[in-house]
Amino acid sequence: MENKVYGRPSSLNEKIFTYCPGCGHGIVNRLLAEIVLDMGIIDDTIGVCYVGCGGMIYDFFNMDWAFPLHGRSPAVATGIKRTRPDKVVIGYQGDGDLAAIGTAEIIHAATRGENLTVIFVNNGIYGMTGGQMAPTTLIGQKSATCVDGREAEYHGRPIRICEMLSQLDGVCYAERVTIDTPAHINATKKAIMKGVQNQIDCKGFSIIEVISPCPVQWGLSPNDAYKRIADEVLPFYNLKVFKDVDKEAV
Repeated sequence: MENKVYGRPSSLNEKIFTYCPGCGHGIVNRLLAEIVLDMGIIDDTIGVCYVGCGGMIYDFFNMDWAFPLHGRSPAVATGIKRTRPDKVVIGYQGDGDLAAIGTAEIIHAATRGENLTVIFVNNGIYGMTGGQMAPTTLIGQKSATCVDGREAEYHGRPIRICEMLSQLDGVCYAERVTIDTPAHINATKKAIMKGVQNQIDCKGFSIIEVISPCPVQWGLSPNDAYKRIADEVLPFYNLKVFKDVDKEAV
């Protein structure tokens, strides 16, 4: 008789993920599903997702979710947390959602020090709507709206969200992680757990940026997309803890 050593967390329902092959959202979803079980908070957690590929997340979880307008997740999460401070409120956002249409929302929630945890999945492109350039698209990277590659002089430069938000007084924790290797996946899980624990301990605003692939809109195979993270993306979006008030207090 074989012993089962790994399986579907009870926080996920029986529906199969519908993300594209190689998409990083499935990995991040799985980590979040494990975290709410490991921390024993599934019945006390409310997720706030976004308009975009990751917005399908509520189909897969046995957990409460709110689905705001594009870019408005931080505002809705703020309302939920202030109304139900006993709940753990986790924002789940993409780069087009958080770093473009929702830039004002995330900056003001962060500077107010709202007691929230935000998972920011950054794949550097608009995935669902056709592969347009996002605020996080790298210089030289091709997209549907910069077919010859992004040019700094014409299109502007990519936004480094963690670096920017870490300067705000209301932010207690800002870290950039990725999911291109098993070791990095484990580190990502630890970072998200820390961000959630910060909220439970009422420390303020936490953001965990997850560098993720979009093989379809990058025009790459899943294997090559994950290789691109290490070769091209991380040299610009370096992995780092940009702010941690726990360490600053030591």
